[in-house]
Amino acid sequence: MDLDEQLLDDADALVASDPSGSLRALASAGAQIRSALNAATEAGIVRLTTDGRPRAVVVASLGGSAVVGDVLTMLAGSGSPVPMSVRRGLPLPGWVGPMDLVVAVSMSGRAPGPLGLAAEAARRGARLLTVGAPGSPLAEVSTRTGGVHVPVTGAGTRASRASRMALWSLLTPVLAAADALGLINASSAVLAAVAERLDLRASEFRPSSEAFVNPAKALALEIAGSVPVVLGDGDVTGVAASRAVSMLARTARIPAMRGALPDDAGDVVATFGGPFAAKPGDLFADPDIDEPVGTRLRLVFLRDAVPTVDRPDGAWLETSRTADAVRATAEEAGVRVSEATAEPGHPLERLADLVSLTDFAAVYLALAARVDPLTSPHVADLRDRTR
Repeated sequence: MDLDEQLLDDADALVASDPSGSLRALASAGAQIRSALNAATEAGIVRLTTDGRPRAVVVASLGGSAVVGDVLTMLAGSGSPVPMSVRRGLPLPGWVGPMDLVVAVSMSGRAPGPLGLAAEAARRGARLLTVGAPGSPLAEVSTRTGGVHVPVTGAGTRASRASRMALWSLLTPVLAAADALGLINASSAVLAAVAERLDLRASEFRPSSEAFVNPAKALALEIAGSVPVVLGDGDVTGVAASRAVSMLARTARIPAMRGALPDDAGDVVATFGGPFAAKPGDLFADPDIDEPVGTRLRLVFLRDAVPTVDRPDGAWLETSRTADAVRATAEEAGVRVSEATAEPGHPLERLADLVSLTDFAAVYLALAARVDPLTSPHVADLRDRTR
């Protein structure tokens, strides 16, 4: 990959090369949460609690908003008081009925999967929460059938109207609803703390911060020219890894593999002996000095914050040992490693740390490669051919 590294240290040139406003959209993440909370309140999201806790929850999200379902199920975990499932499109499970809640998320309000699931849920009399553009077909389905629609309007830049750049606008109403129903802990105080964390990261990763002190720019430079393997060491970091792979593909046009420990340890380390790993003659090369021959793997390791309790539980200790073993195996195999660790806090705060880092890194990587972070001609062609 040909990279204009000098561009990354020229804030004015970065902004000029980003006419869609992708960097500004990412920097607005904290503001997205605050605006979305207000929008959810004004939409009457509390109406979803009138009939008490639902029997089950189905989340319909895909594309740039697919991570919404992943975050909700991650927060609910094995302790969720009701079953939760994620669907990308029809059919809606046959058991869904008036006692259940269906959540459909689409920035445009036109994505066939969420729209079709919402329409079928409404037909069956299920409770319905939709999040997306006002006046869209998704909004119409919800309002016509007594559901709650939370409008999302990207403002300021073209990028702010793209689902992957408006993650927190789409996610926040769903979290607020789940908290009101007693399914997860995502109170307004928690979401305010997440917004503050995102503001802090936006300042840290800002365009005017030079690469040697800007972790997002540094990560972009490390990933450039490699085949990234993004690995999370647990539930929170696994969701962050999925988001990172999606952003690298759609924003920087870089294919990447993702995994989460402990389940994917074997799949990940197996790649260390494949065609993109170090060749036998490379094993004694210094990965920080010697240039690799050809495209090589880069392990991007996303680590969760160390538990603040005095005696971490056994599951965390086991996963931590596996993570350390994977890193040691990578280093011995000559695979270069980038590592980022979340700061302590609520799971959403920790997720925000890592998502913000990899989001900014993907955009910086795209801009330095002179790629439009927002628009892919091949995605546009695919959309035209499948209409």
